[in-house]
Amino acid sequence: MFSIQELTDFIVEAKSKTYVGNGAELPACRPGSRDIGHRRGAWSYLDSYFGGTDFAGQEAVWHEGNPRWAMNYFGRIVRPDLIDAERAGAVIKAALQAMYREKRHFLGGMEYQHAYGCYVDSSRGATDHFSGREVIFVDGEEAYELEYRGGLIVP
Repeated sequence: MFSIQELTDFIVEAKSKTYVGNGAELPACRPGSRDIGHRRGAWSYLDSYFGGTDFAGQEAVWHEGNPRWAMNYFGRIVRPDLIDAERAGAVIKAALQAMYREKRHFLGGMEYQHAYGCYVDSSRGATDHFSGREVIFVDGEEAYELEYRGGLIVP
């Protein structure tokens, strides 16, 4: 078995080495998906998503081959006149790098100032059951949004 802290630590590690860390893409597990993953010992992680400017995806964690945790998300550029996908991605990656490095968690409570905008992530709950929202403000206007939710998978 594993503890919630072990799971949380692995999620932070996996997230920091995949999207945020520019990890190598895996072969698509579904037609049209973009997939990126991480493995360590008994743990494995997969982030599989569709789209670009507007996108949807799911992250999942397995322990000893059994699904144990998942998170779904949908994000989009709200104001393409203020930010594009490339700049939004730069803000998100920088903010999440700081969150993983400084806070050692992956849920909310984060505000990060970047040259391209202000990133704010708020959530409720913990690794076992949570929901949240991340936004990027440009000149005080909401330019990007993403909603997420997830938690433990109990057989």
